[in-house]
Amino acid sequence: MSLPRVVAVDPASPAARAGLQPGDEIVAVNGQSPRDVIEYRFLTDEPEVELDVSRGGLDVTLTIEKDAGAPLGAEIESALFDRVRTCDNHCEFCFIYQLPKGMRRSLYLKDDDYRLSFLYGNFTTLTRFTEADLERVVTEHLSPLYVSIHSTDPAVRADMLRNRRGATSLRWLRLLLDHGIEVHGQVVVCPGINDGGVLHDTMAGVLDVYPELASVAVVPLGVSRYSNEPSMRPHTQAEAAAVLDCVEEWQPAFLTALGRRLVFAADEYYLLAERPFPAPEAYEGFPMHEDGIGMARAFELALHGDADGIRPQSGFFAAVDGAPAEGYRATRAAGTVTLLPRAGAPVAVLTGEYGARVLRPLLPDVRIVVVRNEFFGGNIGVTGLMVGADVARTLADQPTGHRYLLPDVCLSQGRFLDGMTVDDLPQAVEVVPTDGASLRRALAA
Repeated sequence: MSLPRVVAVDPASPAARAGLQPGDEIVAVNGQSPRDVIEYRFLTDEPEVELDVSRGGLDVTLTIEKDAGAPLGAEIESALFDRVRTCDNHCEFCFIYQLPKGMRRSLYLKDDDYRLSFLYGNFTTLTRFTEADLERVVTEHLSPLYVSIHSTDPAVRADMLRNRRGATSLRWLRLLLDHGIEVHGQVVVCPGINDGGVLHDTMAGVLDVYPELASVAVVPLGVSRYSNEPSMRPHTQAEAAAVLDCVEEWQPAFLTALGRRLVFAADEYYLLAERPFPAPEAYEGFPMHEDGIGMARAFELALHGDADGIRPQSGFFAAVDGAPAEGYRATRAAGTVTLLPRAGAPVAVLTGEYGARVLRPLLPDVRIVVVRNEFFGGNIGVTGLMVGADVARTLADQPTGHRYLLPDVCLSQGRFLDGMTVDDLPQAVEVVPTDGASLRRALAA
């Protein structure tokens, strides 16, 4: 087990007053060695905290006094100090298998760890979940969690996960719900595999066996040009429409039985099927915004000043890029608009192909610059998967002297997925939080 390493200390914090320094490795907190940032936070919630740290090979003990529950004011390097529980499924549709070679090593990590589900909203299949895990989740109330369902048919689910435990691991979902854990589900729909009658059966299975689920997101398969699975292919327009028909057929049934719609289709489906997005109230508070459900409507509301900005978490694969800076939930990069002193310059918004289809009707007077995703290819068109190389290629053909607004959802700790930074781009860009209110303010600046 590695030791949690301190990477930053707030100058005005209890940790700083006690002498904790960046680079210190925390050996124990009140005599216990924490396994992960969750346990670390429980231990450091105490009003008196004794830290045993290793500093350049020397053993140092620090005593910190603070209010109970007050944070130490130290940021640590990673979320998990023991080993990440890796995924032993071999899903045909897994996007990790569709990454090109040569990206940073951490991006190829396949995790199936409920702790990362709690911390970052990663989806877990529960195929490696154990009795001890259930006890910890319930005892520490690690809620909400996010579970990949895909199908409630045991045989179909086992085939999709290429793991026989996929047939039985949803029993843990039932137990989590029995113990009051909030769980959000996800169904990745693969054309010809779990759409059509299988998807209808899954909706029936959710209503019959897992009605306590907080929500279920139905999202389309993403296929990059690096996929080597011949049975995996993008949806046709008709197939996307059929998925919407299924979801919209079942929503009234859930509404009647449970008083809520429970299941929602991803925005991508409405774009693929060329149908209008549902009304904002149909999303019931946007509980699956992070999963691409209702993002367009939430963005529109915030852009028009009708709601606070709801933002997606910046950076795909955020879980592999660092620990939460505060609290249990991963935090975003600095949420400020960085504006360059060029008032009056023409402005353009950089976005992916799907983002452009959302923005153009909302901003008819703003120049929208589409960044085509040649890095991943296939049907990948979401803004969050834009990489530096594609943005650089696009910017190289754009006029100079303009303001270019870049949504921060494509960055993680200042880097694109391909490792480039905004400093590597051929023209200056202004990084803007990915929500309608922030874009409205940036356009007005």
